Amino acid sequence: MPSVEVRPFRRSDRDQLTQLVNSHAESVVPGMGVSVSTVLSSLERQPGEFIEDPWVQERLTLVAEQADRVAAAAHLLRYFADERAGTAARDVGEIHWLLFWPEAPASNPCWPDAADAADALIAACIRQLERWGVTRQQAGGELPVRGIYGVPEPWPHIRALYERAGFAHTGHSEIVYLARVDDLARPATLPIAGLSVRRSAGMNGTRLSAVLGDAVIGYIEVETLDEGGRTPGPARWLGRHRQSARHRAVPPAGRRDLAARAGSRLASAGAGGADPGLRLAGGPRSDGLRLCGLPGVPSRGRVPGAHSQ
Repeated sequence: MPSVEVRPFRRSDRDQLTQLVNSHAESVVPGMGVSVSTVLSSLERQPGEFIEDPWVQERLTLVAEQADRVAAAAHLLRYFADERAGTAARDVGEIHWLLFWPEAPASNPCWPDAADAADALIAACIRQLERWGVTRQQAGGELPVRGIYGVPEPWPHIRALYERAGFAHTGHSEIVYLARVDDLARPATLPIAGLSVRRSAGMNGTRLSAVLGDAVIGYIEVETLDEGGRTPGPARWLGRHRQSARHRAVPPAGRRDLAARAGSRLASAGAGGADPGLRLAGGPRSDGLRLCGLPGVPSRGRVPGAHSQ
């Protein structure tokens, strides 16, 4: 078995790292991917995550090189231990994502299995979290790709690696449904008499508001996925304009919560932490594609300095 070298990411690794990222992204959302420049930019900061990104004190990307190939890679975050970070992330060290090639062709001496590289990499990640001296250690899989976060079901090799290292899933699980907008059923008449739709600029993109009389009783915001630096052409099956639901809510207190988002997490201002997850209201034909996952970030919950399981 070829030796494994765990080292900091170098710019020359960029193409192999992007291939690793897009391979895992496509297993969750077919056709989804990002460009090399998007991956490189995400290693430095996440400008679109303007609430949580300033909480990060330090970033580090590690790769495990095996037979001159990037067989595994991980991106680590260290959050501030004081009021500069939200309560949910304060003094947390996080494996923001860790990826590795899950299989190798049997009896192929030129294509070694990456399991050893992954084991060496996660051991190095935990050592780094301990050097940072954080009080909590967490791990997840939030890639710089739309809708890829937590530990999705198509990544059993990542989940197994985390569990062997002592991480445990303590949050919730989510099921995300996607469908073509053109395939959704349309009622013959308005569900509520006098209901109209107003189009305006919103917090995250174009806002479509449901208006009844003088009151806005709900809204949904959409944004175009064609951002600069992203791979051209991914996820066209999502719709001609490739727009996704970003946020939907009913402002008056006591109404049914219809909050929803797709893409990067929105922060919960009241709790000072991240929104717990995607909550999409399923429609009559919203089961065109079923994506299962474990998006909650599992916490190891162990005392810093203790040995891994």
